[in-house]
Amino acid sequence: MSRPVLTIEDFSVDYLIEPPVHAVRDVSLTLHSGEVLGLAGESGCGKSTLAYGIVRLLKPPASIVGGRVVFHDRDGGDTDWNRLGPEQLRAARWDTISMVFQGAMNSLNPVISIRDQFEDVFVTHRPRMSRRERRQRCGDLLERVGVDRNRLKSYPHELSGGMRQRVMIAMAMALEPQIMIMDEPTTALDVVVQREILREISRLRDELGFAVVFITHDLPLLLEISDRIAVMRDGAIVELGAAKELYTNPRHDYTRQLLASFPSLTGDRGSFVRGALDDRLLALDAVDVAEENP
Repeated sequence: MSRPVLTIEDFSVDYLIEPPVHAVRDVSLTLHSGEVLGLAGESGCGKSTLAYGIVRLLKPPASIVGGRVVFHDRDGGDTDWNRLGPEQLRAARWDTISMVFQGAMNSLNPVISIRDQFEDVFVTHRPRMSRRERRQRCGDLLERVGVDRNRLKSYPHELSGGMRQRVMIAMAMALEPQIMIMDEPTTALDVVVQREILREISRLRDELGFAVVFITHDLPLLLEISDRIAVMRDGAIVELGAAKELYTNPRHDYTRQLLASFPSLTGDRGSFVRGALDDRLLALDAVDVAEENP
């Protein structure tokens, strides 16, 4: 197995209200270089809270109450993110770990051009880059995710939902991080655009070698793209394993319930997820054939 890039140990987050809500409870995970780790679970189980906690973007009343998040750099150095001060954290965030937020395609500033929003990343984190270098880099990033560089002069409302999502992915990889956390990155996209986005993520992962934490409630999607899957319930990880093993031999009853919650288009009511997954793969294969034979 490849080297670890992130180790999460006994990580816990509470919402400090009365009574306190234990949103994330003693989560331990290891993410390896180049791996896609899927994080699945129903709405409200703590997936997004865990993601925000990893990069320390939680807002009160949420608070990290235990555990460690350790980043392992390529040069062999280890960094405990919980011990970083504000300036250290500001410098490390997006440079080593970046995030594509839930509802990311609506996260762009509506009154600022795509170019200016891209350049702001480099002005902040790469102040020595010249204006010419920034503009060249911005265009290269857009083209890398399949968007014409001429779109840099556009405003968000002039782009489709799929294009805005691609822009957000390009921004997340602008500083060439070793880890990308993607929180529901294909929500509200149709199956064709979703397929294009997933294909781009896989291609970029293979090309650049970053690791991905992919968060979604769509378990069939995770079964398709993930190397390993962690199933989360009530703030805790209840099962973790290879995607194929989790599909063919789920060990936890909650995992079996999640798998059974996706009905098949062709099977009997209440049939197991294999029908739904097979339907999904058939639909996506049909998209591939249509694209190859226009």
